[in-house]
Amino acid sequence: MPEAKAAPQLLILAEPLLREGLIRLLEPQHRIATQPEQLQGRLGLVIWSCSADLPLANLQGELEQLQERWQPAPILLLLPGQTPYTSEDLLRLPCDGVLQQAEPEEIPAVVATLLSGGRVFELRPLSASLPAPEPIGFGQWLLRSGLSQIQAEQQRCRFWLEQNPGGLSRLFLLGRLNELAAARRLLLWLWGPLCMALAEASPPAAPPQSTHLAITLRQRTAEGVWHAIQARLTAAIDSGVTNQSGQLLALEGLTAVHRRDLLLALISQLDLLVIRLRHEQLRGEALEERWLQQQPELRRLSLRAMAGDYVQLPQQGGLLPVAESLCSACQLSGFDPDLPAALPMLAALVQAQPLLVDGRLLAPDEPQALLHLERLISNWLIRSAELISAEVLSCCSSWPELRRYLLRPDLLATRNLERLRNQLNSQQRWGSLFERPVQLYESRRLLYSFTDGAITPLLLTEPRDQELRQLSWSQQLITLSLEARDALAPQVQSFVSRLGDLVVVILTQVIGRAIGLIGRGILQGLGRSVSRG
Repeated sequence: MPEAKAAPQLLILAEPLLREGLIRLLEPQHRIATQPEQLQGRLGLVIWSCSADLPLANLQGELEQLQERWQPAPILLLLPGQTPYTSEDLLRLPCDGVLQQAEPEEIPAVVATLLSGGRVFELRPLSASLPAPEPIGFGQWLLRSGLSQIQAEQQRCRFWLEQNPGGLSRLFLLGRLNELAAARRLLLWLWGPLCMALAEASPPAAPPQSTHLAITLRQRTAEGVWHAIQARLTAAIDSGVTNQSGQLLALEGLTAVHRRDLLLALISQLDLLVIRLRHEQLRGEALEERWLQQQPELRRLSLRAMAGDYVQLPQQGGLLPVAESLCSACQLSGFDPDLPAALPMLAALVQAQPLLVDGRLLAPDEPQALLHLERLISNWLIRSAELISAEVLSCCSSWPELRRYLLRPDLLATRNLERLRNQLNSQQRWGSLFERPVQLYESRRLLYSFTDGAITPLLLTEPRDQELRQLSWSQQLITLSLEARDALAPQVQSFVSRLGDLVVVILTQVIGRAIGLIGRGILQGLGRSVSRG
C-alpha cells in the first residue's frame, strides 16, 4: 500500500473506451484519476485525448486552460492520425508532449519521459488540410512548369544511373544532369526567387516536414537538447546519406563507408568540443572566437578518425601511415563564408540561451527551436565534411593507392578524378562570383540539412547587410545589375503597356478604319458594275 501512494498520479481526460485502454496500460505503475474530484495530493501528468474535429484555435485555448489549472503538471496530448492540423501547428501547441496515432506499447515510455521532466513529440499524420491555392501570374506559371519538368527529368536520369550503366550511357546521363541543373539555375535567375510549392525547385523558408516526425527530449537542459539532436543526426547518417541538394559535392567522391565515418567522426568531435566549452564557461565573442580557433584541430581529428590511425598504404616503394600523411598534406584551416554566425548556436548548446526562430525568441527545448538548431548543426556538419573531402580528393590525385582505399571505384581513373575536381572548382568559382552576391543581396542563406536520409537544400531568410558591404567590386557589379533590373522593371512594364495600348489604337482606329473604307469602296464599285451590266 505505501508503494501505491508513492506512485505518480495521472489525470486521464478521454472518451470511455480509450480511457479504459489507457488505464489498463498505466494502472500498475501509476495512480489513475478520471475526474478532478478523484485526485489526492500532487498531480504528476495530465493526459488528454482530443477529437480531430476541434478547430486549432479552440485546441490551443483548451491546452492553455489546462496549463493554468494544473500547473506545473505536464500535459500529454493524444491525437488521431487524420487531423486538419499540420506538423508546424502541432509543434507550436502549448504542451509538453504530442502523440499522433500512438502505438499502445510506446505510451508507458512516453509517460515516464514526461514525468522525469522531458518532452516527446511523435507525429504520424495520415493527411492534413492543404491551404487554398493562391492565384499565380504568367511568370510564376512558367517557372513552376519549367521546374516541374526539370525535376521529373532529373529523377528519370537518376533512376537510370542507379541501374549502373557503363561506358557512354553513364557519361550521357551525367551530362544530361549537368544540363538540367544549369537550366534550373537559369530559370530561377530569369524569373526571380519565388516561394514555390516544389521543395526541390525552390526551397521554402520553413523546413520540409517529413511524414513521421519524432522528437524525444530526456531533459530540458542544454545537455538534453544536444543529446537529442546528436541522436537524430546519428540515426540519419546511419540510414545512409544521398545527395539531393542540386549541387555537386566533394563528399560524394568518398566511398559510402568513409562518408559515414567522416560524418560520425565530426559529430563525435563536436560532442567533445561542446563539453569542453561548457567547462570553460566562455560567453559572447570569447565563446565564438574559441569555437573558430578549434575548427582546424576538430577537422584534423575527424580526418584521422575517418582514415584510421593504424592504416598504412604503399607509396614510392615504402609504407606510409594514411592518417599522418593526410593531416600533414591537407589545408584544414579554411573558412566557409556561407556558414552562419556560430554564436546563437553555441549559446543555445552551451548555456541554454533562447534562440530567435521565425521572429520569436524560443527556449532551446521548444520543438521549433530544437529543429532549427538541428538544421544549423547539420549545415555545419555537411560543410565541414565538404571542406575535408575536397582536401582528400586533392591528396588522392598524387597518391594512386589512396584512391582504392578512400574513393569510389569509378574515380580510380585519373581522368574521372580530375574531371570531378575541375567541376567542383568551376562550381565554387561560379558560386563565389555570381550566386553568393545574389543571395547576399536577397538576404538569403543556403543551408544543407538531412531529410529522410538525403542532403537537401534550405534557403533561410536573414539580414546579411554586413556581408554585402564586404564584397569585392566585381561581385558588387552583380548586385548593382540586380538593383538596376528591379528599378527599370516598372518603367519597362509601363512602356510595354503603353506601347500595347498604342498598337491597339493604331490597329482599331487607323488601320481598321482604312480597311473599312477600302472595303466600302470595293463594294460600291461592285454595285456600280452590276447596275451597269
